[in-house]
Amino acid sequence: MKYGYARVSTESQDLASQLERLEAAGCEKIFFEKLSGKNTNRRQLQRLLRVLKPGDIVHAVVSDRMARDPFDMLQIVRTVSSAGAALRLLDEPFIDTTSEMADLIVFLVGWAAKWQRRRILENTASGRARAMARGVKFGRKPKLSQQQRGEVLASLAAGETMSAVARRFSVSKSTLSRLHR
Repeated sequence: MKYGYARVSTESQDLASQLERLEAAGCEKIFFEKLSGKNTNRRQLQRLLRVLKPGDIVHAVVSDRMARDPFDMLQIVRTVSSAGAALRLLDEPFIDTTSEMADLIVFLVGWAAKWQRRRILENTASGRARAMARGVKFGRKPKLSQQQRGEVLASLAAGETMSAVARRFSVSKSTLSRLHR
């Protein structure tokens, strides 16, 4: 049986390109999901690994669709191999678990994916720090202005109930309780 595995990291990303490529490669059943690849505890990946039988082949487009960490990738390869199946990557044809060099190459590609992920995280953190230094505010816009917060606290201090104040300012009581701390 030829299986395919496709993954994107977020709901807003599109799987269509991967699915088309896997279908063109002759995959009879394709497992797919929209989850981060930072760990292997993904429902569809685990389902795929459980159904493998000797002689099956698992196709994915590239290694980072399977795993980002080299040790996770090696674990996937071991699981596939121990089932008597094989793993082949469409855009990385040198990753084919039927070859003798597969473990070394898979480790190196997985390491490169991990290195790239680390660089992305560092660049994101650096950009966030620069933006914060320029005064950019992150997160959701406050529901109440600074003036409204003062009015809320004054109303509550004057004995008005939290429910009444919440209705007057069209916010929830939990929003007010966070101010009241």
